[in-house]
Amino acid sequence: MCYTARMNLQGKRILLGVTGGVAAYKAAELARELQRAGAHVQVVMTEAATRFVGPVTFQALTGEPVFTDQWDVRIANNMAHIELSRTADAILVAPATADFLAKAAHGLADDLLATMCLARECPLLVAPAMNRQMWLHPATQRNVARLAADGVAILGPESGEQACGETGMGRMLEPAGLVDELADFLAPKPLAGRRVLLTAGPTYEPIDPVRGITNLSSGKMGFAIARACRAAGAQVTLVAGPTALATPRGVTRIDVRTAQQMHDAVMAALDAPPRTDAFVAVAAVADWRVASPSERKLKKSSSHDVPKLEFVQNPDILATVARRADAPWCVGFAAESEDLEANGQAKRIAKGVPLLVANIGHETFGRDENELLLIDEHGSRRLPRADKAQLAQALVAEIAQRLPRP
Repeated sequence: MCYTARMNLQGKRILLGVTGGVAAYKAAELARELQRAGAHVQVVMTEAATRFVGPVTFQALTGEPVFTDQWDVRIANNMAHIELSRTADAILVAPATADFLAKAAHGLADDLLATMCLARECPLLVAPAMNRQMWLHPATQRNVARLAADGVAILGPESGEQACGETGMGRMLEPAGLVDELADFLAPKPLAGRRVLLTAGPTYEPIDPVRGITNLSSGKMGFAIARACRAAGAQVTLVAGPTALATPRGVTRIDVRTAQQMHDAVMAALDAPPRTDAFVAVAAVADWRVASPSERKLKKSSSHDVPKLEFVQNPDILATVARRADAPWCVGFAAESEDLEANGQAKRIAKGVPLLVANIGHETFGRDENELLLIDEHGSRRLPRADKAQLAQALVAEIAQRLPRP
């Protein structure tokens, strides 16, 4: 479980609504994962949901009584639909069937869960789960659009194998993904209304059709920052070099291969409205490329036959962005092998950026932890070794604090 989930869900009161779909069995794991993240979980089930998973299961997992009846006498004033949500930080309905989405979209209140969602004062999030035909039906799509317009957060669905044996859209997000989504939803939003552009990962410079020059960057730090920016409320575009990392939800991803392609993608994104507020250059961009890559594989005719490669410089993406008349607020990254602060400060000044983030040790490439040095005109400050998600959240808080007001 990532640091973001543990921090943003600690002590939160979550009402977990479970409706009558086969994915209800996953709600048991979801309840446990929410508790592991530090949340207090109270389960409310529809009558149909009890046909798939018994209330006793959720009571055993959460240690709390499960509510299924709007006339439940355990609530002193018989108003469970009001009292249960009054102290909740959020209601998460997972799975949310097509029937429930229709009820919620039209304000129907014929059972405890539907009535509670209508009477709530806290945010509502729903995780749709249904057969692909039901999900794609125009009625369901209208209902989802109506809910989104009403401010309900729609988490998923995703495409995959379904209980009916078919494959397609309608599969509920996995419990771990839902925990992350809920944590991001409840995170502070200091970047609300801001647009952030990032680069991440390595670049690959071809020598011939099967060989190239690259580096050890995994992209993990950049992807973590992209997710943290999105959780902080920003509209995020991520220009990614070659990496197999999954795109953070809600982030627009542009895949590139070479430094020149990354440069062109960044400039196109900056030229597109609305204006970019911040540019975070995390990618490990190759400084040089082969001047004339071979169109055919270079053959070795003897042990002494070594090709001579001529190199030319790649464009300096960060410096180019910082020099623009409409330049966003820029953050650079650096990986130095010696004299970290001095070299980092020199690089910051040369690039013309207000903040440079230095990786402490090149061995951090590919690992899940890192240690950073923040360098600005006033000096430097160390962010101690931690999970990259934790460092990303700390860095995004710094960016939000330093960003000029619009």
